[in-house]
This record gives sequence, structure tokens and C-alpha cells, in this order.
Amino acid sequence: MSEQISETGRIAVGPLDALPDGSQTEVMVAGQSVVVINDGGQYFALRNNCTHQHFPLLGGEVVMGRITCEKHGAKFELSTGKPKTLPAVKPVQIYRTDIADGVLYVLEL
Repeated sequence: MSEQISETGRIAVGPLDALPDGSQTEVMVAGQSVVVINDGGQYFALRNNCTHQHFPLLGGEVVMGRITCEKHGAKFELSTGKPKTLPAVKPVQIYRTDIADGVLYVLEL
């Protein structure tokens, strides 16, 4: 888990090859745990907190652009954070990602 803030408000996740397709990692953004996911070469960053009962999303199964909370099965859209199944009804906060010089960054809100 890292929190390396650059002068542009970006937190370095690491080199792209350190986050291969299908992998997940965690970074801290402004004191919040954020799960970063490579899904088919697209990078997503969501607050690492299921909105149903605040269980971490890190490690949840990712299928068809959605992550499943392992605790009660709520699914969230990676691109929007919107809940797609009960028991969650509130969206998960999402963060923008950026790539520069082969390094993946999460942008502070």
C-alpha cells in the first residue's frame, strides 16, 4: 500500500507491468483505501469499501466490468461505482486513473 503524492495530485500505483490483467492492488488516497483493478487492460479505481456494510472490495471477483463484494455478494460497476445488485443501494466512490511514462496513477478528487 502506497501513498506517493506528486506535485500534480496524482498517487503513483506503480509500473503498468506490476498490475497485469485481472489483478488488483490497494493504494491510499487522501487517507482512504482505494482498490485499483486492471480489467482487460482498462484501469479502474474505487474506494475499497462496500457501501452495504463497509467490507473491503479488494479481492472480490471481477466479471464483465463489475466487482463483487465477498461478504454479501453486492456487485458494483467498475466504471461508475453504481450498485448493480442488492444488498447494496449506494454507489462506491470512484477515482480517475492516468498513465504517464508507463506508470499508473490514481488522481485525488
